[in-house]
Amino acid sequence: MRPFSRARFRGFTLIEVLISIAILTAITALLFGAFSALKRSKDGLSRVQDRQREGRMAMARITRELQSAYLSAHIPLNQALLVQKTIFKSERGTPADRLDFTAFANRRLDRDSHASDQCELSYFGSPNPDGSGTTDLVRRVDTELDLEPTKGGKVEVLATDIDLFDLQYLDATSGQWQESWDTTQSTGQPDRLPLQVRVILVLNGGARSKAESSRGRIRLVTKVGLNMLQPLTFATL
Repeated sequence: MRPFSRARFRGFTLIEVLISIAILTAITALLFGAFSALKRSKDGLSRVQDRQREGRMAMARITRELQSAYLSAHIPLNQALLVQKTIFKSERGTPADRLDFTAFANRRLDRDSHASDQCELSYFGSPNPDGSGTTDLVRRVDTELDLEPTKGGKVEVLATDIDLFDLQYLDATSGQWQESWDTTQSTGQPDRLPLQVRVILVLNGGARSKAESSRGRIRLVTKVGLNMLQPLTFATL
């Protein structure tokens, strides 16, 4: 009969258990770091894609509405009968320029609505109301034309958290790009619209922390050709 051997039933020592736990902890930390980095990368990519979509939709709307901008020379001989004014006026600003104009851009969703396709439009920067210190690109629209084409109507957000909204105007008479345009002043560009408008929109695509304040910016640029450069003069009173 073979003698009983205690070595066959020997277990793990405390040191071996501690070493095993340390190795498992290290592997778990590595796996957690890898999955965490993957999730951050996925979230960042999704955020950039959402921001790109937001910027493209804003640019598409701006393009469509600028193409229908117009001026009207329908001014009654008796100035007391004047009830509306059409303009195309810009102002330089930081980080966003402002543009006020009239356009055939109103979409009547109600068949029985008494509104026409004419409207007053404005694009400008507005501080985000959440107190974050960021600036949103907003759109003002008023479907009732009056003598104050830069006021009234309702305001809606076109794009959130912008770094830049810059507008430049191609003068057909000089062939030069202008920083501003004003049809309301004799020293500006009375009774004519620019040949093209260059629109630059820069969105912040990442977090606004110190480490990432300049990361992920999305820059969109387009040139919009205007269709009605001269004031409408048919049926002048």
